[in-house]
Amino acid sequence: MEDLTAKFKEEAIDLINDLEAALLVLEANPNDITQIALIFRTMHSLKGTGAMFGFDKISRFTHNLETIYDFIKSSKLAINQEIINITLSSVDVIKSLLSENSENNANIQMLYDNISEKVINLINQTDKDWENRPKIQQLNISSSHSDEYKTYFISFIPNENIFRNGTNPLYLVDELSSLGNSIVTPNLNKIPELETYQLSTCYVWWEILLSTNQSIEDIKNVFIFAEDDCQLEINLISSLNLLEDKDFKSKFKKNTPERIIKGFDQTKAFIDQFNIEKEKKNSIQSKMINKDTSVSSIRVSTDKLDELLKLVSEMITVQSRLNTYSEKVKQPELLTISENIAKLTRQLRDNAYKISLVPINTMITRFQRLVRDLSIELGKDVLFESIGGETELDKKIVETITDPILHIIRNSLDHGIESKEVRLIKGKPERGKIRLKAYYTGANVIIQIKDDGKGIDPDVIKNKAIEKGLISSSAILGKRDVFNLIFHPGFSTANAITDVSGRGVGMDVVRRNINEIRGEVEVDSIVDKGTTITLKLPLTLSIIDGLLIRIAETVFVIPLNSIHKIYAVNAEILKNNFYNLLVFEGKQIPYLHLKEEFHIISEKQNKMLHAIVVFYEDKLVALIADSVLGEYQAVVKPLGRIYNFQEIISGATILGDGSLALVMDTNKIVNKLSIQKQ
Repeated sequence: MEDLTAKFKEEAIDLINDLEAALLVLEANPNDITQIALIFRTMHSLKGTGAMFGFDKISRFTHNLETIYDFIKSSKLAINQEIINITLSSVDVIKSLLSENSENNANIQMLYDNISEKVINLINQTDKDWENRPKIQQLNISSSHSDEYKTYFISFIPNENIFRNGTNPLYLVDELSSLGNSIVTPNLNKIPELETYQLSTCYVWWEILLSTNQSIEDIKNVFIFAEDDCQLEINLISSLNLLEDKDFKSKFKKNTPERIIKGFDQTKAFIDQFNIEKEKKNSIQSKMINKDTSVSSIRVSTDKLDELLKLVSEMITVQSRLNTYSEKVKQPELLTISENIAKLTRQLRDNAYKISLVPINTMITRFQRLVRDLSIELGKDVLFESIGGETELDKKIVETITDPILHIIRNSLDHGIESKEVRLIKGKPERGKIRLKAYYTGANVIIQIKDDGKGIDPDVIKNKAIEKGLISSSAILGKRDVFNLIFHPGFSTANAITDVSGRGVGMDVVRRNINEIRGEVEVDSIVDKGTTITLKLPLTLSIIDGLLIRIAETVFVIPLNSIHKIYAVNAEILKNNFYNLLVFEGKQIPYLHLKEEFHIISEKQNKMLHAIVVFYEDKLVALIADSVLGEYQAVVKPLGRIYNFQEIISGATILGDGSLALVMDTNKIVNKLSIQKQ
């Protein structure tokens, strides 16, 4: 039962996310029937499964919410801001009720009672008799009216003198069509030649195919004041909503050209034939679908995925040892086996990667909700947009970056986006905008959070840093260096502390969290134009394609995605090179001699060295190593708590011979060693 309860919670969280996303869309488009139906269906699912697994509070709570949206569907109630606010608060209540200690939590109980009271009051205001209804009426609500709809064939033949009584038959046809979906076919065969045409005579009659959830009496009531001036026939032709079927509508219209009326018998025959063909088609499609859906998707726990990735990592390590041994033994058959296993291991690794990746869309609803709630709290009008939500990342990375992005968005709302009045004075649109954009670049994912607010003034940042003693007043800093000051612990330019921000806690944590997953964060801003914060993230954490290099007797790994090119360098050129610059292909590139920088002592001095040119921000920097050993598929392991203080090594990997190699973070190496040289 515990396993089933856990599965219910997983599915409930998915449903709640769908519900929250639909509510945010509905708030922007109150007449979106699709979203209303989705909200209703989600509540219906939560109610039923909640009761099944013993979450009675969730079941009762969503039952009442479901009633509100039933009123909306039946046009008894219109969507307004109060309903949206109540429903979003209800989402928070449902999330709380899923927690382990919800039953004994006084705060959750208070929130539950408060929102429940608002929901009940809203229901009672809408329908005074709601409390007196049999409960079965509230429960027996389908997410779609398709089962309740029936299709009727209606023949409406007005008398020729119907106009003389002040009745316009077109109004009757229009009112009839408003009861549901319809196909109206006019019969024009009785219209005479122009010479004999009488304006006061009605020559046209209609056949109507109507799908509606109204009764025959409701249909007859449309003609209640014209029943003596027409011939009316109403025949039930199907217990289904035929006009929901686009294929049926298309074929019916093609089969009923203008001036040709089929009549009830022929229409019934057409529908019977259509149903036979449809049944055959559905039977074939059902077999195909059953074949496809039997293996389409399954829900797998994250623990199992983690275990799979661990096993794949171990397999890569073993495969590396096999490769090393086969090259040492040099038996042709063993070399062939080793190569085949290497190919299979790479394919297995790539597939394991794909399984563990999740789309950024999974975070978007949280960001939308934050913008929505906080903009109301701050009295600002802000639109949140997302682009590239389908971009995928390792689930661990997604979990790590969610809070940093929330903090960045919170800062944009509080410090970046101006009030409506200020924006109008500056000639900006009254509504501010925050845009999240995600896209792939090589083996990385870029996430940009951009606002169109007041931007960051570099002079203000610099003056604040001087005031706090972070830099000297004579310091000469570039624009990027100035913006990087905001990541210093305790740094804040806010003049007042608010509940939202201003305590100087946050941006340093943002950078620390991003750095922990081998990512980078950059800030760019233009005063009165806005601010862009860019996160550069690796696709995955556990396995990388790297380049093995040797410095003296120590082996290191450099991630391949950070390497531009490799050049051979004569060691003599580096002697007395005071400017630490090398020229490659006509370009001057600064370099760092890693043996010297790492203080590695070695008696052996190579005459030829290798310059591994790596990307650093928008520049190129060369890292000098003694030798390059070749490409290597590295399983990255953490160094442990003892080495948390260091930044330039992101992990370690086990080589094929059982020895260790340290994985370099080239950006941190260039940044840290360059600062030390200044």
